[in-house]
Amino acid sequence: MNHIDAAEERIVTEKLRQKLNDVNSAAQSQLAVVQDHVNFTLQKAYFKCAYECFDRRRKQDDISMCVENCSIPVLQAQNLVEGELAKFQERLNRSLMVCQDKFESAKLQKIRTDATKDMESCVNQSIEENVKALPHLVAKLKASLSINPITEE
Repeated sequence: MNHIDAAEERIVTEKLRQKLNDVNSAAQSQLAVVQDHVNFTLQKAYFKCAYECFDRRRKQDDISMCVENCSIPVLQAQNLVEGELAKFQERLNRSLMVCQDKFESAKLQKIRTDATKDMESCVNQSIEENVKALPHLVAKLKASLSINPITEE
Protein backbone atom coordinates (compact mmCIF):
# COMPACT_ATOMS: atom_id res chain seq x y z
CA MET A 1 0.00 0.00 0.00
CA ASN A 2 1.49 3.34 -1.01
CA HIS A 3 1.26 6.51 1.07
CA ILE A 4 -1.67 7.88 -0.95
CA ASP A 5 -3.68 4.70 -0.36
CA ALA A 6 -2.79 4.80 3.32
CA ALA A 7 -3.82 8.45 3.64
CA GLU A 8 -7.07 7.75 1.82
CA GLU A 9 -7.82 4.82 4.09
CA ARG A 10 -7.15 6.96 7.18
CA ILE A 11 -9.59 9.58 5.90
CA VAL A 12 -12.26 6.94 5.28
CA THR A 13 -11.65 5.44 8.72
CA GLU A 14 -11.93 8.85 10.39
CA LYS A 15 -15.16 9.66 8.53
CA LEU A 16 -16.57 6.29 9.56
CA ARG A 17 -15.59 6.90 13.18
CA GLN A 18 -17.37 10.28 13.10
CA LYS A 19 -20.50 8.72 11.58
CA LEU A 20 -20.53 6.04 14.30
CA ASN A 21 -20.20 8.76 16.94
CA ASP A 22 -23.22 10.46 15.35
CA VAL A 23 -25.21 7.20 15.55
CA ASN A 24 -24.18 6.76 19.17
CA SER A 25 -25.30 10.30 20.02
CA ALA A 26 -28.62 9.81 18.25
CA ALA A 27 -29.20 6.51 20.05
CA GLN A 28 -28.37 7.98 23.46
CA SER A 29 -30.60 10.97 22.84
CA GLN A 30 -33.59 8.95 21.64
CA LEU A 31 -33.20 6.24 24.29
CA ALA A 32 -32.86 8.75 27.15
CA VAL A 33 -36.50 8.40 28.22
CA VAL A 34 -36.17 4.59 28.35
CA GLN A 35 -32.90 4.74 30.29
CA ASP A 36 -34.44 7.29 32.65
CA HIS A 37 -37.40 4.97 33.25
CA VAL A 38 -35.13 2.02 34.04
CA ASN A 39 -32.58 3.98 36.05
CA PHE A 40 -35.01 6.01 38.10
CA THR A 41 -38.61 4.81 38.03
CA LEU A 42 -37.83 1.09 38.20
CA GLN A 43 -34.77 1.48 40.43
CA LYS A 44 -36.77 3.68 42.80
CA ALA A 45 -39.53 1.06 42.97
CA TYR A 46 -36.90 -1.61 43.58
CA PHE A 47 -35.37 0.22 46.53
CA LYS A 48 -38.79 0.96 48.05
CA CYS A 49 -39.76 -2.69 47.67
CA ALA A 50 -36.44 -3.92 49.06
CA TYR A 51 -36.70 -1.55 52.02
CA GLU A 52 -40.03 -3.12 52.93
CA CYS A 53 -38.39 -6.55 52.97
CA PHE A 54 -36.32 -5.72 56.02
CA ASP A 55 -38.44 -6.72 58.95
CA ARG A 56 -36.98 -8.14 62.18
CA ARG A 57 -39.78 -10.71 62.28
CA ARG A 58 -38.54 -12.27 59.01
CA LYS A 59 -35.82 -14.84 58.66
CA GLN A 60 -32.70 -13.87 56.72
CA ASP A 61 -33.61 -16.26 53.89
CA ASP A 62 -37.05 -14.67 53.59
CA ILE A 63 -35.52 -11.20 53.47
CA SER A 64 -33.07 -12.29 50.77
CA MET A 65 -35.84 -13.87 48.71
CA CYS A 66 -38.00 -10.77 49.08
CA VAL A 67 -35.17 -8.46 47.94
CA GLU A 68 -34.42 -10.78 45.03
CA ASN A 69 -38.08 -10.69 43.96
CA CYS A 70 -38.01 -6.88 44.12
CA SER A 71 -35.13 -6.82 41.65
CA ILE A 72 -36.93 -8.86 38.97
CA PRO A 73 -38.65 -5.93 37.15
CA VAL A 74 -35.42 -3.93 36.97
CA LEU A 75 -33.40 -6.88 35.72
CA GLN A 76 -36.03 -7.78 33.13
CA ALA A 77 -36.13 -4.20 31.87
CA GLN A 78 -32.34 -3.98 31.70
CA ASN A 79 -32.15 -7.28 29.84
CA LEU A 80 -34.82 -6.14 27.39
CA VAL A 81 -33.05 -2.84 26.67
CA GLU A 82 -29.64 -4.52 26.35
CA GLY A 83 -31.07 -7.17 24.04
CA GLU A 84 -32.74 -4.65 21.74
CA LEU A 85 -29.61 -2.50 21.64
CA ALA A 86 -27.50 -5.55 20.83
CA LYS A 87 -29.83 -6.36 17.91
CA PHE A 88 -29.62 -2.76 16.71
CA GLN A 89 -25.82 -2.84 16.92
CA GLU A 90 -25.72 -6.16 15.09
CA ARG A 91 -27.87 -4.84 12.24
CA LEU A 92 -25.70 -1.74 11.97
CA ASN A 93 -22.51 -3.82 11.97
CA ARG A 94 -23.84 -6.15 9.27
CA SER A 95 -24.82 -3.27 7.01
CA LEU A 96 -21.43 -1.62 7.50
CA MET A 97 -19.70 -4.92 6.74
CA VAL A 98 -21.49 -4.99 3.38
CA CYS A 99 -20.06 -1.53 2.67
CA GLN A 100 -16.60 -2.69 3.72
CA ASP A 101 -16.86 -5.79 1.52
CA LYS A 102 -17.84 -3.69 -1.50
CA PHE A 103 -14.91 -1.35 -0.80
CA GLU A 104 -12.44 -4.23 -0.51
CA SER A 105 -13.75 -5.78 -3.71
CA ALA A 106 -13.37 -2.50 -5.57
CA LYS A 107 -9.80 -2.16 -4.23
CA LEU A 108 -8.94 -5.61 -5.54
CA GLN A 109 -10.31 -4.65 -8.93
CA LYS A 110 -8.26 -1.44 -8.83
CA ILE A 111 -11.35 0.77 -9.08
CA ARG A 112 -9.92 3.17 -6.52
CA THR A 113 -11.35 6.46 -7.75
CA ASP A 114 -14.97 5.53 -7.13
CA ALA A 115 -14.38 2.99 -4.37
CA THR A 116 -13.92 5.58 -1.64
CA LYS A 117 -16.93 7.61 -2.76
CA ASP A 118 -19.02 4.45 -3.03
CA MET A 119 -17.92 3.37 0.43
CA GLU A 120 -18.79 6.74 1.88
CA SER A 121 -22.18 6.72 0.17
CA CYS A 122 -22.88 3.17 1.34
CA VAL A 123 -21.92 4.02 4.93
CA ASN A 124 -24.04 7.18 4.89
CA GLN A 125 -27.06 5.28 3.60
CA SER A 126 -26.57 2.45 6.06
CA ILE A 127 -26.28 4.77 9.02
CA GLU A 128 -29.22 6.88 7.88
CA GLU A 129 -31.42 3.77 7.61
CA ASN A 130 -30.38 2.58 11.06
CA VAL A 131 -30.92 5.98 12.67
CA LYS A 132 -34.40 6.08 11.09
CA ALA A 133 -35.12 2.78 12.87
CA LEU A 134 -34.31 4.25 16.31
CA PRO A 135 -37.75 5.83 16.94
CA HIS A 136 -39.36 2.45 16.21
CA LEU A 137 -36.95 0.76 18.61
CA VAL A 138 -37.75 3.34 21.29
CA ALA A 139 -41.50 2.91 20.71
CA LYS A 140 -41.15 -0.85 21.02
CA LEU A 141 -39.21 -0.51 24.29
CA LYS A 142 -41.69 2.02 25.66
CA ALA A 143 -44.57 -0.31 24.89
CA SER A 144 -42.78 -3.31 26.40
CA LEU A 145 -41.91 -1.37 29.54
CA SER A 146 -45.32 0.33 29.74
CA ILE A 147 -43.75 3.78 29.68
CA ASN A 148 -46.43 6.42 29.51
CA PRO A 149 -44.93 9.93 29.12
CA ILE A 150 -47.80 11.47 31.09
CA THR A 151 -47.12 9.40 34.20
CA GLU A 152 -43.32 9.65 34.13
CA GLU A 153 -41.80 11.77 36.87
